[in-house]
Amino acid sequence: MRSILLVSTKPIDEIRSVALDSSSRSSAALIQILFAKYWRQEVRYVSAEPDLIRMLSICDAALLIGDPALQVDRSRYVTWDLGEEWRAFTGKPFVFAFWAARAACADERELSDAAQVFRESRDQGLHHIAEIAAVWAPKLRLSKQEIARYLEGNIHYFLDQENLAGMQLFFRHATELGILPPVPELRIASPTQNRNSTEFARF
Repeated sequence: MRSILLVSTKPIDEIRSVALDSSSRSSAALIQILFAKYWRQEVRYVSAEPDLIRMLSICDAALLIGDPALQVDRSRYVTWDLGEEWRAFTGKPFVFAFWAARAACADERELSDAAQVFRESRDQGLHHIAEIAAVWAPKLRLSKQEIARYLEGNIHYFLDQENLAGMQLFFRHATELGILPPVPELRIASPTQNRNSTEFARF
């Protein structure tokens, strides 16, 4: 993924505290699962604003998400990509984001129509990656090429069966550890014109 990182100056077995970027609860849950079940270490967690220097002044490691993670100078720190670590642990991909709606908010046809709109929006964006990269390059202080490579090579834009299996495993681990409450069963709505692609969930 590149944009969900654990950052430290220490090796993983010396980390005893982690400053959590407060902008993503799912990533915060994921790092807790990895430490508990994969690395098998007891770690103290502290919520913090995404300022790497400040985070590392109060904890052994920092969880960074999104733009701050993309801007980390990896030559200066030890980093772990949480998507890659989850894959190494489980053999499955990790779903960091998806669209969801409560079951009572719409009928099946309305949800299918909404899924189709999201699909068309995604496809439009994928046809304009160069333009998107050009807009964001100066904002992130990264090259257009870096941003384009990230958008094309580090994000999977389909909620397929493999991704669903990874997501369900995450929910199970998080519930077992008491990080999240039990999650209602997800029902997947496919776009009207493409019933083989699942990209919208209801619960």
